[in-house]
Amino acid sequence: MESIEAVRTSYRPKRMITLFVGESAPNTGEFFYFGSNPLTREMDRAMRAAGLGGEGDVLQRFKSYGWYLDDLVLRPVNQMQSAELKKTCREAQHSLADRIAEYQPQAIVCLLLRISDIVEHAADEAGSGARQFAVPFPGNGQQLRFRKAMARIIPQLPRESV
Repeated sequence: MESIEAVRTSYRPKRMITLFVGESAPNTGEFFYFGSNPLTREMDRAMRAAGLGGEGDVLQRFKSYGWYLDDLVLRPVNQMQSAELKKTCREAQHSLADRIAEYQPQAIVCLLLRISDIVEHAADEAGSGARQFAVPFPGNGQQLRFRKAMARIIPQLPRESV
């Protein structure tokens, strides 16, 4: 897990404008910031469809906009049973609130609808006035729903000019 957090930190923008929040890095190794995984590909498609394509690596473009992906839980939870998963996510709220208070984003995008209430409570706990959005995670056949939701919100997301 240390390598995941080290890689994540290497993509942290100097000024965080929009915070994306996932549930956790998966135990499969298909972490967003490792690239070449479904979330990275779908985020790239959504950004390009919104006119945020361009040259270079999608992760570098993401960072250049002041966008950052953090997770609610900082250890893999995708193999947990439902009750344990819910408990672990709820217990992670305070940690996420601390990070939101540190980051002070202008917008927060929850990348999984079933954790959106926890992310919202964490933002409230942090005293954040960030605008909040939630989209379905682009897995299990939800890729089109993700792209449509992102098409609606990307134009509203604050970002650095590049």
